[in-house]
Amino acid sequence: MARDETDWSAWRRPGPTRAQQRHDIGIAAAVLVGALGMTVLINSMGAFAFGSAPRLTEQLIWSAALPVPLAVRRRFPLAVLLVVGVLFIAAQVRQIGDNLIPSIVLFLALYTEGAWERSRSTARWSRIGVIAAMFGWLVVSIAISLPWPDAAEYTAAAGPLDPRLASVLYGFAFNGMFFIAAYGFGNMAWLSARRHAELTWRAEQLRESQEQNTRGAIVAERVRIARDLHDVVAHHVSVMGVQAGAARRALDKNPGLARSALQTVEQTARTAIGELRGLLGVLRAEDTEQDDTASPGLDRLPELVSSARSAGLEVRHGVYGEPRPVPDGVAVSAYRVVQEALTNVVKHAGARTAEVRVRYLDAALEVEVTDDGHGARNRSDGRGFGLAGMRERVAVHGGELEAGPRRDAGYRVRASLPVGAAPTTDENGDA
Repeated sequence: MARDETDWSAWRRPGPTRAQQRHDIGIAAAVLVGALGMTVLINSMGAFAFGSAPRLTEQLIWSAALPVPLAVRRRFPLAVLLVVGVLFIAAQVRQIGDNLIPSIVLFLALYTEGAWERSRSTARWSRIGVIAAMFGWLVVSIAISLPWPDAAEYTAAAGPLDPRLASVLYGFAFNGMFFIAAYGFGNMAWLSARRHAELTWRAEQLRESQEQNTRGAIVAERVRIARDLHDVVAHHVSVMGVQAGAARRALDKNPGLARSALQTVEQTARTAIGELRGLLGVLRAEDTEQDDTASPGLDRLPELVSSARSAGLEVRHGVYGEPRPVPDGVAVSAYRVVQEALTNVVKHAGARTAEVRVRYLDAALEVEVTDDGHGARNRSDGRGFGLAGMRERVAVHGGELEAGPRRDAGYRVRASLPVGAAPTTDENGDA
């Protein structure tokens, strides 16, 4: 489920995995073995934490009881903390010989409550409550040990403080650092888990966004390829159809004319195949370089004019303004607009003459195709893609397309493509 920035403050940590639960059992077993071993060693040395201790059997029972709850510490962190806290105080009341392993168990229980409790309010107040109880027990244990020996009996004491006061301060300072560390490390572990979850979520969102962008790019590329295929096939097949029809009609009466028309069909077919191979080469290429046949430009407009003339159409071609280099994308789009417009003239207009004009304006390249045909019929029908493809090509460059009947007769297609201002020259002729 998607989250915004504020939702992460209410994040709840998921429960432990099976692997983590097995890890907890392993930790509990290791601490149990350590507790039993430590109890045996301490009793063997006679170095009891409280000066004396109950029987070894009872000490072993306490040593085994304390680590057992750790086996489910991440599944039930609050319950484990409370049980361990009660057992810890009870073991100190009985004054068992070892106090190191019980302290480690208490540390782990406090840490786990901070790191894994799903409710942060519960995690905070339960730990504060247990820590307060431990300090309360420290005060009680100090009170029980009264009366203390006289200061003179601390023969090794050499500091400026009273040895009895120093002993109390040391106990509070040591326990304070112990509980602060357990509390802080637990919070750090929980924050780390939340950051990891947030990063994972953001990475997934980024992956989905990249997939959407990729799908969009694929769709756009398919549309571009479809436009190019339509332009190539429609234009050349239209010319081939006209020439084939002319050859059929002239086959018996004028074999020479028929032969010329069939040669035009052959040449047009080869040109179409060449352009199609160029497009397929772009699709198969592993790098970004494109074959020139896949990216025709303004220099190939004479070929279009010649092809239209071979279909029986009288076509005039004019270039106005000072020719200058234009971006490749603009050149391709201008070529395709002229190609589609001439295709429509050949297929639909019934025209005798057409004119192709290329104008280099100050900040734009303009191409225009006019004819003297049937006007409104000089266009792709509703099932075609010609006019729509031209509009898409021009819109990509922020240009404008005008297409419609002329006032007197025929049809006009005019595309204006921005190319930036023409370079100016100074008095010496330098650019």
